[in-house]
Amino acid sequence: MKNYTKQITDYIGLVTNVLNKLDRNAINDVMNVLEGAREREAIIYICGNGGSAATASHFVCDFNKGVSQKKDKKYRFVCLNDNVPSVMAIANDHGYEQVFLMQIEEKIKPEDILFCISGSGNSKNVILAAQYAKSKGAKIIGATGYSGGELYKLSDYRLHVPIDNMQIAEDVHMIFDHLMMWVLAYEN
Repeated sequence: MKNYTKQITDYIGLVTNVLNKLDRNAINDVMNVLEGAREREAIIYICGNGGSAATASHFVCDFNKGVSQKKDKKYRFVCLNDNVPSVMAIANDHGYEQVFLMQIEEKIKPEDILFCISGSGNSKNVILAAQYAKSKGAKIIGATGYSGGELYKLSDYRLHVPIDNMQIAEDVHMIFDHLMMWVLAYEN
């Protein structure tokens, strides 16, 4: 049997190190922005590719059900990558770069939020949607890793994971979800 304990310890050490570097004020700001959206019954559109798509879907579940269940006003998260037929039709007819933009076109309002998750911060379909949402007056929350890329620059609120490692950036993006859910649902 092979012993992986050193690699396991190294990985856990990297995650622990990056968690200690997170901007807690930025997380607090995002939580207040999300709570403000819930209070005014705004829609929070959320999107991502690959592992970030799974995280976006998980946010929807945790906020629309978990955080909302004991609140009079509910969260209104909408995941732009969850409707596979829409994503596939848009990708087929207009290109993959349009899959998020076309779902919010003429729908997103200034009081709404677009929550984008991109480890690199440079996913073209995420950037196009963020640029459009910003042009309509909506606020952008960006969850990024690495240098943050273009999404970091476009975002009004940033959940940045300062590490050049996609897996750890994605791990921490999921931690953001559970951290916020735990605080807003159970500690509030």
